[in-house]
Amino acid sequence: MTTDTATDTAVHSEDTDSPETVAVPPPARFNPLAAYGRLWRNVPLELVFLLPTLPIVIFGFVAAVTLFSFGVGTVIIYIGIFVLFAMLYVARALGAFELLRLRAAGMPRIEAPRWPVRSNEGFWKNLVRPFTDPHSWLHLVHMGIVNPVIGTITWAVSFAWVVGGVAGVFSWVVPGDSGNWVWIAQTFPQFSSEDARVVDDLFQVGIGVALVATLPFVTRGLTLAHYGIARLMLARFRSEDLEERVAEVQATRTAAAAAEGTALRRLERDIHDGPQQRLVRLQMDIAAAERQLDTDPEKARALLAEAAGHSRDALDELRALSRGFAPPILLDRGLIAALESLAARGAVPTDVRAFVPAEIAVPDEVERAAYFVASEATANVAKHAGARRASITLEVVPGNEGSRWLRLVVGDDGRGGAQAVPDHGLAGLDERVRGVGGRLDVWSPAGGPTTVTATLPLPALPAHT
Repeated sequence: MTTDTATDTAVHSEDTDSPETVAVPPPARFNPLAAYGRLWRNVPLELVFLLPTLPIVIFGFVAAVTLFSFGVGTVIIYIGIFVLFAMLYVARALGAFELLRLRAAGMPRIEAPRWPVRSNEGFWKNLVRPFTDPHSWLHLVHMGIVNPVIGTITWAVSFAWVVGGVAGVFSWVVPGDSGNWVWIAQTFPQFSSEDARVVDDLFQVGIGVALVATLPFVTRGLTLAHYGIARLMLARFRSEDLEERVAEVQATRTAAAAAEGTALRRLERDIHDGPQQRLVRLQMDIAAAERQLDTDPEKARALLAEAAGHSRDALDELRALSRGFAPPILLDRGLIAALESLAARGAVPTDVRAFVPAEIAVPDEVERAAYFVASEATANVAKHAGARRASITLEVVPGNEGSRWLRLVVGDDGRGGAQAVPDHGLAGLDERVRGVGGRLDVWSPAGGPTTVTATLPLPALPAHT
């Protein structure tokens, strides 16, 4: 067994009686040049989004008008129902494409709607289901009305800004006699033709420089206009997020209740088959020894010795049962020490690798779940895997929006083929992990190896103020 534990060293002040002075850095000053540079870095992505917009919105408008007109006109002969059904799916596809384009342009991610899924309610109900979904009609209005109008305007402005800026900056290199210099020469007689040409070149270059200089603000504003409309019409409803969270909480509670029920039934079965039987035998031996105490002391002494053995066995079994839920070492010394003890007692040589910073506090319920997964997984390795070696890896991995996860990986080099059977083994592990808000993944191809990964939630990082 080998153990690698990552810890951090805390530095304390020598004078513990005096309050610690913490230097608060001054707030960062706003740097307009740096902000302007950041805007310029996104200009290529925003132009890639804006300049192809016109053909995209034209396609969406033509598809919406064509499919809607043909579908409504033929709905009386039922063909129109399928055409309108296809129209809604085209709108859905273009809406998803718009969200992808905005994401590629550097905009924040917009969560796509939760679309209706196919069910076993019949063909016609599945066909009609998209017509009752408000997201489908919002996507259709976006494809056929809103996006063509906004897209045409933003494309025209961005195209004119880019072309005007480039043409103005390089106007002085274009040969020819045509230009505003003729008007300048006629309006201001004091200018010669050559001077008027120079003034005209400077005027056009100035306009071009102004257009190029303001291009980042224009592209950002036009892209934000598309982004705001997409958030309003193409995004998931907040009520859907709430429903999903409620469903997750309900599933977690159900899994926790199922895991608790499974554990109680298992505890009841193990107590009945183990310590209870030994205690009954102990009672019988003591009663027999009492009857033989006066007539046959030697036999009574033997019966008492046998009863003492049964009491020791019952005590060992009770300790083993309690270790399966919350062993004393887990409560006293923590999860890493409990895993090391588990690996030391295992029938298969097991390496333990732990990478958990010392300052991270693991909740008690997460520690118990992680230990339960490791205990059951290593027991399965010894019973069913036919493995020569096993390993336990414990580490902290980052998640989204400052979240952190405790990842426990139990692997072996056995024969593989592990499967989750209801009310047994891996199914019980899955219920226990989901009961604390985690996820269990099992990879066990035929021929091995097998990897059981439990990802358990940790408290989020504190927000910096």
